[in-house]
Amino acid sequence: MKNWLKVFLFAGIVGLAAIAYMWFFMYNKPHTDYDKATPDFIISANECYNHFYNGQESPDKAFTGKVLQLHGFLTSVDDLDSTAVIVFTYNEGMFGDEGIRCTLLPTYKDEGLNFDKSKSITIKGFCSGYNDTDVILEHCSIIN
Repeated sequence: MKNWLKVFLFAGIVGLAAIAYMWFFMYNKPHTDYDKATPDFIISANECYNHFYNGQESPDKAFTGKVLQLHGFLTSVDDLDSTAVIVFTYNEGMFGDEGIRCTLLPTYKDEGLNFDKSKSITIKGFCSGYNDTDVILEHCSIIN
């Protein structure tokens, strides 16, 4: 067999092994179950918003990409198609209310829509960051 054919065959085998490795360890990972995840931070909703709003302690590095457990009094609940968004309002901005917006998991939609606003609520969710008006939490579940 010619040398260039052996090199080409060896490179093909190494390439296939690399592709199989990447698929198995990078794309075949199980998804995070945010409902059962342990929170990285337990904090009040007001304190969380103030950290982002005032830019204290580099909140982007502290909270973004982490599971947060927040407690406070919600202002409103927005009914979306298959889910609900819980809103904690702490500031009146140029474009409307500013605060924390928490997108609930679909299994918690009814509980979120019927929650008594006079009671404190505790939620847990994945913090995806701050968009200069709102702190965004996704995949949220209601604890109490």
